[in-house]
Amino acid sequence: MDPATSPSSPSPVAGPAITPTSPVNYDDESVKKFIIATLVWGIVGMLVGVWLALELAWWPANLGTPYLSFGRLRPLHTNAVIFAFTGNALFAGIYYSMQRLLKTRMWSDKLSAFHFWGWQAIIVSAAVTLPMGMTEGKEYAELIWPIDLAIAVVWLAFAANFFGTIAIRKVQHLYVAIWFYMSMVITITVLHVVNNLAMPATFTRSYPIYAGMTDALVQWWYGHNAVGFLLTTPILGLMYYFLPKAANKPVYSYRLSIIHFWALVFMYIWAGPHHLLYSALPDWAQTLGMVFSVALIAPSWGGMLNGLLTLRGAWDKLRTDPVLKFFVSGITFYGMSTFEGPMMSIRGVNALSHFTDWTIAHVHAGALGWVGMSIFGMLYYTVPRVWNRPLHSVSMATTHFWLASTGIVLYIVAMWSAGVTQGLMWRALDANGLLQYPNFIDTVTTLNPFYWIRLVGGSMYLVGTILCAWNVFRTATGPSLSSPAGHPAATPHLEA
Repeated sequence: MDPATSPSSPSPVAGPAITPTSPVNYDDESVKKFIIATLVWGIVGMLVGVWLALELAWWPANLGTPYLSFGRLRPLHTNAVIFAFTGNALFAGIYYSMQRLLKTRMWSDKLSAFHFWGWQAIIVSAAVTLPMGMTEGKEYAELIWPIDLAIAVVWLAFAANFFGTIAIRKVQHLYVAIWFYMSMVITITVLHVVNNLAMPATFTRSYPIYAGMTDALVQWWYGHNAVGFLLTTPILGLMYYFLPKAANKPVYSYRLSIIHFWALVFMYIWAGPHHLLYSALPDWAQTLGMVFSVALIAPSWGGMLNGLLTLRGAWDKLRTDPVLKFFVSGITFYGMSTFEGPMMSIRGVNALSHFTDWTIAHVHAGALGWVGMSIFGMLYYTVPRVWNRPLHSVSMATTHFWLASTGIVLYIVAMWSAGVTQGLMWRALDANGLLQYPNFIDTVTTLNPFYWIRLVGGSMYLVGTILCAWNVFRTATGPSLSSPAGHPAATPHLEA
């Protein structure tokens, strides 16, 4: 019988039953700091995103200064949301869950502190250099080489703490969430180092060691797999821990989770070339990327169904529990995004979608829907437990859910419509076989109403994030209880 589904297991996700000789004093102070950083940087990153949406709808919003131009703020937005908001959230969730899964405190408190403060220093340096125009010009890898070195040092410190904790664990079994976390730690290390190999020219400028098409291929091998192993596999690890915990149900199929893991990590690493369709990349490499992208539907949907079916017999809790609301919404968006992405990698579809706002819709359905909603679910589960206080307002969390959900729908539907419109206008021919819309401004003016809708949707998501931050603040400063109301298994520091 699977250890995670055995009736004798101490929790839905805890692995083999053990009898600890003494309670474990977990390091929840690091978790608290990462939670606070998650919300601070989340608000900053999404505020910049809303400002960029305003600039696209109303160009004078750049205020005539290069520091607020779209080209400089856009990488600031992506780095803030991916590495600051999501990165800090992942560290919070990983530090919280792996200690409880392994029944031991993190290996080194000093490394935990170095990890936290080093990561925040990197984010601040990015927030300073990117608006100044200091960039390597690579998607999701814009930061200049001294910051790249700092990222490597801090990441290796995190990796040492991560594997050191595994080495001193008090249980033999490694639950599947740890496997997903491990894939992130290892793969992101390789991706970051290989893609950022460069020859420094000055303190702020460097040249990649790759040239031409090789540079493009390495970049999108990195770019797509950064999405795969920072925005997908670790979030799945959080899902496999926090969803069964919140539902108080064992994961639907532990065997399926193992198949999900190995199939996903094997296939994902080959999918990057689908970003280079119709380029100078050899056709066989383009086709390889397309085939593996389409094949990814199988493990992705296996994981989605494993998550949703975990709620069998507990769907009634969805009415009242904001944690489950966010996770179910996130998993649903995961299923949608992992179908849409492979479809967009098919040459015929890509010919219409590439370079259009359809891609923007796809990215944000994954980032705001799958990643963001799952993070908020994790936060609403974790915050009452690490601060040992009841959640300040369940109704405020529910309001947050509906604001975020409605905002996402407005955003992605507007961008889907804009993207298909763009693609069709660019391909339209008149009776003489000439371009019907030869001037780029034709599409710009046509899409303007969609950009205003996108701005409204993004603003709603931002307001929801601010509500979450206020809810967390009031929870952290509220009256302490021996156990958070409504969560009898949530004793902090000593939770099984």
